[in-house]
Amino acid sequence: MRKGLLLLLLVMVLGACSMEKDAEAEQDSINAEEKDDTAKSEENSEVEEESAAEGEEENGNELVEEEAVQQVSEPLYELSGNWAVQPIDDQANEKVALVTIDDAPDKFSVDMAKTLKELDAPAIFFVNGHFLDTPEEEEKLKQIYEMGFAIGNHTFNHASLPSLTEEEQYEEIVGLNDRVEEVIGERPEFFRAPFGQNTDYSKQLVEEEGMLLMNWTYGYDWEQDYQTASAIADIMVESPLLADGANLLMHDREWTAEGLEDIVLGLEEKGFEILDPLLIKRP
Repeated sequence: MRKGLLLLLLVMVLGACSMEKDAEAEQDSINAEEKDDTAKSEENSEVEEESAAEGEEENGNELVEEEAVQQVSEPLYELSGNWAVQPIDDQANEKVALVTIDDAPDKFSVDMAKTLKELDAPAIFFVNGHFLDTPEEEEKLKQIYEMGFAIGNHTFNHASLPSLTEEEQYEEIVGLNDRVEEVIGERPEFFRAPFGQNTDYSKQLVEEEGMLLMNWTYGYDWEQDYQTASAIADIMVESPLLADGANLLMHDREWTAEGLEDIVLGLEEKGFEILDPLLIKRP
């Protein structure tokens, strides 16, 4: 009888211990799950914070970029009556020179653009439509545009505008704008007539197209005396016509391409800043 009672008590104690261990194990499992949930929650919170921080940083960068674009687009200069560039107010640097390249994109324009890009020297490339006849020529214009250079209209066929009918002038100017837009997705913002010869009608078209009419203050590279790299570089830098706001006319020519680096460096040595065309007031 006593042995049976003792055995019963022993079974009851062992059962209680087993139940207690099972309860402890269950509690440990619950605690572990809670810790895991807490860790995951903290991890998710950190990820959310990082995402929020990255989002704020991206938004901040976008704002900075937008502000930079606005600053670059804000006009600081305008063309004077003699085609030079002058500050709109006394906040802008007077000692600037504008680099322009006509007859693009013929044989040397891409190389000229690369030279200017390496020198951090902005410029306008004035385009002729007859240099956009093939996919290879279109690619040249795309390369120049994608390097960040302003694109200007120099008419389709480089004809003398006063010798053309109004219909022909329309095709030379507006037709080229359409063609350029097909290639780069934007219309030119600057216009330069071949030989600097405008008509009342061409001026009207240029205004309607929202372009800035532009000629130049000096240029030499079509003259026989300056058809070497050293000669053109020397005259462009040492010309008596060089003055604040000079509007420099150059062309897609082998000798000009070869002398271009010396021209830019020579101007900078004289204290001239090469002007970003986008800082010039346009219609």
